[in-house]
Amino acid sequence: MKDEPKRHPLRDAHADISAAESAPDTVQTRAPAYRLAFNDDDFLCRDELRPVRLQLELLKPQMMLDEAGITSTIVLFGGARIPEPAKKDEARTQTLAELSHFYDETREFARLMTLKSMESGGTQDVIVTGGGPGVMEAGNRGAVDAGGKSIGLNIVLPHEQAPNEFVTPELCFNFHYFAIRKMHFLMRAKAICVFPGGFGTMDEMFESLTLIQTGRMQRVPFLLFGKAFWEKIINWDALADAGTISAEDLDLFRFVESAQEAMDLIENWDAPTARDSIPGR
Repeated sequence: MKDEPKRHPLRDAHADISAAESAPDTVQTRAPAYRLAFNDDDFLCRDELRPVRLQLELLKPQMMLDEAGITSTIVLFGGARIPEPAKKDEARTQTLAELSHFYDETREFARLMTLKSMESGGTQDVIVTGGGPGVMEAGNRGAVDAGGKSIGLNIVLPHEQAPNEFVTPELCFNFHYFAIRKMHFLMRAKAICVFPGGFGTMDEMFESLTLIQTGRMQRVPFLLFGKAFWEKIINWDALADAGTISAEDLDLFRFVESAQEAMDLIENWDAPTARDSIPGR
């Protein structure tokens, strides 16, 4: 974070950390109770401190994105298992291999959007992904192709993982709480683009759609890449026919097939603001 001049005459926290570490080595100074609370990892990881950790995880990316001047983002959701076309022979299934062209569409969309963002200084409509492989990698890679920056919102998982190499390092974040990560995906969202994916992608897609459906979020361009995939996976009309959603809810999103089609829709999007009522209720 940026160094800022002190706004108060009180002693700096970093100075006290250094002073405490240089204290005489005694039974008392080695005791866990003596550690400064904000510099005590064991204390901060206690169950009772969960509300504090939630707040810290919300604040750190928020403050750093503010300091970077990021005012709006273009959100990309999509499968971690979709390979780039050059590696589609390594895909686990034939379907994944056939979906590999969406890697290139993601990359091209991110490139085009980043070029447009850079026209206004590169702080608006910045690409944000989950920071991992597959579609996420393609999104961050497209931003690099355009010579711009992009955001990665990574999550700690039980299996080994690392951010993809194309995320802008100073905009590469790591999360413990899925809920806070989801908030950061949407807090600056100017558009949401969803590519084929699995449980994680559908979780993110439906939570975002629910916020828009219920009027908790402004209407933004909401684009599903690959109509054939999404209509095979989800019977949207059956949901409307059953009455569990309204027919009007099917207008909350659009299907697209290409990067250029998505760019055109976003540039010409004409939708109302947040709903003040829910159709069908």
